[in-house]
Amino acid sequence: MACQAAGKEPPRPCCNGYSELPSAEVRRALAQYRPEKRSREEAAPEGGQLPALEDAYLSILEGLGENPARQGLLLTPRRAAKAMQFLTKGYQETIEDILNDAVFDEDHDEMVIVKDIDMFSLCEHHLVPFFGKVHIGYLPRKKVVGLSKLARIVEIFSRRLQVQERLTRQIALAITEALKPAGVAVIIEASHMCMVMRGVQKMNSRTITSTMLGVLREDPKTREEFLTLIKN
Repeated sequence: MACQAAGKEPPRPCCNGYSELPSAEVRRALAQYRPEKRSREEAAPEGGQLPALEDAYLSILEGLGENPARQGLLLTPRRAAKAMQFLTKGYQETIEDILNDAVFDEDHDEMVIVKDIDMFSLCEHHLVPFFGKVHIGYLPRKKVVGLSKLARIVEIFSRRLQVQERLTRQIALAITEALKPAGVAVIIEASHMCMVMRGVQKMNSRTITSTMLGVLREDPKTREEFLTLIKN
C-alpha cells in the first residue's frame, strides 16, 4: 500500500464505519480545532488540570475504538474535561467561603427545615450520576444561617466523587460545625444510574440515607417531628 511504502501507518477501520487515524495524526487534527484561548486558560489556576483531563478523555475515545478526529468528536475531549471540572468543582470550595458571614444571631430555638433541595452527584465507583432530593433540619442555639446557604452546602459536597452514605454525613457535620446547633438531621433520597443504566437495571429503585445528630438522634419526639414535617 502507498502508506506502507511511504513508511506511514495506514488508517485502521473504526467500529463506527469511519477510518481510524493513527494517534499522532488524531492529536494533530485536534490541535487545529482547539480554541485559541486555551493558552490563557492553561495559565489560569482554575484551568491548570484541563489539558491533562482532555488528554485522558482522548485516550478513552481511542480505547473505545472510536475515531476522535471525526467531526462529531473533535471537541469532545475538551467538552468532557470542562464538564468534569464543573461536576467536581466542590473540591475547590470550602464551607467558610460559601457561608461568607451569613450566620446570624437570632432568638430562635425551634426547628428549621429546608426540604426538596435538588442534588446531583457522581458515584465514585462507576463515575455515573446519582441524583435526588435532600431534606435538612436543625434546631438552632440562638444562631441561624441564610437558607440558601444550606443548599450551597449540599452543592459543595455533592459536586465531588461521592457515595450517598458519606455525602449525607458530610452535610450534617458541616452544618453542625458551622452553627453548633442542638441537633441536625439530613435525609437524602436518590436514584443511582449505576443501578438503572447498568448492573441490575432496576428503573424504579431509590436509595434513602439519613444522618441524625444531637437531640434529633437522642429524642424520638423531636426526630418524629422532623420526619413528619418533611413528609407533609
